[in-house]
Amino acid sequence: MNYRIMTLGCKVNQFETQALETMLQNRGFMPAGHDEKADVIIVNTCAVTAESGRKSRQAIRKLAGENPGALVAVCGCYSQLSPSEIDELGADVIHGSGEKERLADDIEKAVVNKHRIEWTDDPFARRIMEELPSGAAEGRTRAMLKIQDGCTNFCSYCIIPYTRGRVRSLPPERCAAQSEALAAQGFRELVITGIEIASYGRDLTPKQSLADAIEAIAEKAGEMRIRLGSLEPTVVTEDFCARLKKTGKLCDHFHLSLQSGCDETLRMMNRKYDTAKFFESVQLLRRYFPDCGLTADLIVGFPGETEEQHRETLEFIRKCGFSSMHIFPYSKRPGTKAAEMGGQLSNAVKAKRAAQAQDAASEMENAFLKSCIGKNLQVLFETEHEGMSVGHAANYAQVCVNNGHLHNLVENVKITGILDKMLVGKLV
Repeated sequence: MNYRIMTLGCKVNQFETQALETMLQNRGFMPAGHDEKADVIIVNTCAVTAESGRKSRQAIRKLAGENPGALVAVCGCYSQLSPSEIDELGADVIHGSGEKERLADDIEKAVVNKHRIEWTDDPFARRIMEELPSGAAEGRTRAMLKIQDGCTNFCSYCIIPYTRGRVRSLPPERCAAQSEALAAQGFRELVITGIEIASYGRDLTPKQSLADAIEAIAEKAGEMRIRLGSLEPTVVTEDFCARLKKTGKLCDHFHLSLQSGCDETLRMMNRKYDTAKFFESVQLLRRYFPDCGLTADLIVGFPGETEEQHRETLEFIRKCGFSSMHIFPYSKRPGTKAAEMGGQLSNAVKAKRAAQAQDAASEMENAFLKSCIGKNLQVLFETEHEGMSVGHAANYAQVCVNNGHLHNLVENVKITGILDKMLVGKLV
């Protein structure tokens, strides 16, 4: 039997898809060829916005239409939240966001017995972190390791705590064991991911911290460099930065979850920091990791956001000087507090503010790329095209050199220029 998978949403979903593929292949399933019809189609859904739900439904219809007669399996946050809507689309196997090992079993059972299977649980009843096989798709240079699941921040715009449940963490010794296994497989970079990794270890006995996990991972990482997933600024302290710097393996790229540069808007979002704390985090990271890449998420057009508050945000992001940003117009998510707030803004206003924020982000990105010219950067090469090798520097800037056959190698590159949004350099 062969299968085809489509994944929507975050890096956690990407990790869980990779893990599910590993488990399916251990059961004798094989990925369908490019032009081959699949016997089983799987859609790993996202529910972070109403638009994500729409795209999840669209993906199910598309794959089912392209593979007539295939068994349809659906999992992820959207099917956790709205299994009845997935049922209406005719899915044969419906799972939520948990227990991927059970999902692999249920897909196998449904293929053999031709029975429809639906299984979802109460995410808030989950207490144990499911340890899934780490790794990456064949040919990839970068592996992912999920060390945490769940979130209890309850930001007013976010539905994810209701689809993922409480914080659950993979014990440091298991993180280290997975790191050692991935290093032995020849990966050169390890991406640490989770739903909210800043909360890592709160559920463990004794309690642990994200720094504890990174130290354990780094000790067994061999030649792999370590890249962190999205961070809440609250975790960035002097101790945190000093301990991570000491490992000698951390990529100097940090993605901070900002969401707004206005204190009043942050309060309405129920974020756990203000702009002063956020900027302190920026300064700490730059002190310990000079010239690091700093990226961030930003939501514009939040309910009640005024023009003045929007201008505050634009001024704040310029003050931070990000290397790149993800800009999102606020999207109403039914079931969240923000969806019921007054002062909902028009799509036109949100689009205008997103464009203004994107202009500022592009200016900062160009400035960051220019600051890299003349520097030597360590680049992990991932792809080759027409004699060019392309990869990412430790600061996450994309870099190309006029040399082929560098796949999965980390090389020292002197940056000589910029091509569109990519740095150009030569091997040192």
